[in-house]
Amino acid sequence: MYPGEGTGLLRLHSTYRHDLKIYSSDEGRVQMSAAAFAKGLLDLEGPLTPILVSLVSKDSSMLDGLDTASIEMEEAKARLYDIIVSEKQVIPLNSETPWMADGAGLPLDALHLLPRLVELIKKVTAQVKVLCKAEEDRLADTTLDEALPPYDQATALGKTNMDVDRIAAGLPCGSEGFLLMFARWKKLERDIYNERKGRFDITKIPDVYDSSKYDLVHNTHLKLDGLGELYTVAKALADGVIPNEYGINPVHKLKIGSKIARKLLGKILIDLRNTREEAINIAELKNAQDSAPAHKLTKLTDDDTKSAKSRIKLDGSRRSSSNSEKSLDAEEDDDKETRYRLDPKYANVRTPERHVRTRLYFTSESHIHSLINVLRYCNLDESLQGEGLVSNGALHKVFETKELDYLTHIVLRMYENTGVALDDSRRFRIELLFSCGAAVNPLDASPRQQDHTLPVFPPVSLQEDSSYLTFHKLESMIQPFAMPAEDFPPATTPQGFAGLFPKSGGVLERLANLWPFNKHLNQKV
Repeated sequence: MYPGEGTGLLRLHSTYRHDLKIYSSDEGRVQMSAAAFAKGLLDLEGPLTPILVSLVSKDSSMLDGLDTASIEMEEAKARLYDIIVSEKQVIPLNSETPWMADGAGLPLDALHLLPRLVELIKKVTAQVKVLCKAEEDRLADTTLDEALPPYDQATALGKTNMDVDRIAAGLPCGSEGFLLMFARWKKLERDIYNERKGRFDITKIPDVYDSSKYDLVHNTHLKLDGLGELYTVAKALADGVIPNEYGINPVHKLKIGSKIARKLLGKILIDLRNTREEAINIAELKNAQDSAPAHKLTKLTDDDTKSAKSRIKLDGSRRSSSNSEKSLDAEEDDDKETRYRLDPKYANVRTPERHVRTRLYFTSESHIHSLINVLRYCNLDESLQGEGLVSNGALHKVFETKELDYLTHIVLRMYENTGVALDDSRRFRIELLFSCGAAVNPLDASPRQQDHTLPVFPPVSLQEDSSYLTFHKLESMIQPFAMPAEDFPPATTPQGFAGLFPKSGGVLERLANLWPFNKHLNQKV
């Protein structure tokens, strides 16, 4: 997120110069991913649950659900099925832009791969059934003292060699037993093909792919015959099916993406606007005030901000950071909320005016697909003209990236060029980056037998090296698809905070019992 920073981000955070907020969808696994990421980012200690409660805010309306685009997605799936069963070859309208064709990315022999997929699922399910029966017989002859202790996931995670005892005993990795494993595969076998109707359910292909990849990463010791081929066939189908479920062509993808990610896009624009307004306000304060060589930590309330504004003549058309926060930022709309900042006048650090704002959003694959589709196809809307946000080379890369795996991330970085006038649109530049996460073929990933992990691809730029994307252009291209700031609901206290922290408590107050204050005392601030 902040390349080359080292411990710099921690120093900013410990000196009240890092404004951090983390949002998550309502899914438990997404929330725990958010908490684990926060723990690593801030170098916290202890279990994840207190971090989740104190630092992660749930926003289901922004990061959950596909109801707003359910009709369009059903249309895409129906059209996709017709293309597969018709055996009509997907021919790009232009070889330079293969993603413009309906059903782009589908394998040419998709209809012939489906029967093979069903055969391999039955083959794997039959083997798991035999293992399940053998486990039942073994447990019948085992005393309670000889059985393995209850599975502790928290203890297993993070070990160099994970679940050694279970693997040595020939059991599935994790808390899943053979009975659950058999039920998982049996359900896929039953759902993927309806023998009475003679119809394949292509919406189950992603589930087959996920299940086969999971077992290749975690259960290779079970030596299931045909699992590797099943993964290969499922991946070929999933690479074509999954992206097209969110739109059969770019225009359709843009329509679905703008409905699913509408609130998230609006919140991102709010974040960027607030960051810009705050940076402009700090630049004006810096130009008007003299710094004092003392070290003092001040608590900035709304009254303090207003008094500072009254001492300095500011442009009446430009809102202060505080007023911008209250009018635009939904989560800071409460007038009584206390915010903490390092007063530049009394700071004993080399860059007291430096302030980093970080907003992290943890969500599902559907919202990632929707967001990246809007970013790369927004210029196809009739109301917008000119060059898009994503370069042609990046369009090819994203199209060739079929799988968005765990920890897929989109990063928007805002940079300020202090050498440019405050009213110049080139003052603030946006950098777009994208990573497909742990989208690694487990058949090629040798470390999987040891620690059961896959590497995460580093993010790549979605722009040309010589390009200069201003915030003004990003805003004009995204605004038609984003929820307006005035439509955001009033701020509410996050569910996890109620009864645990005072309403005026800031992020730093909530970190009091989590932050290892004595960990970096010897570092120079």
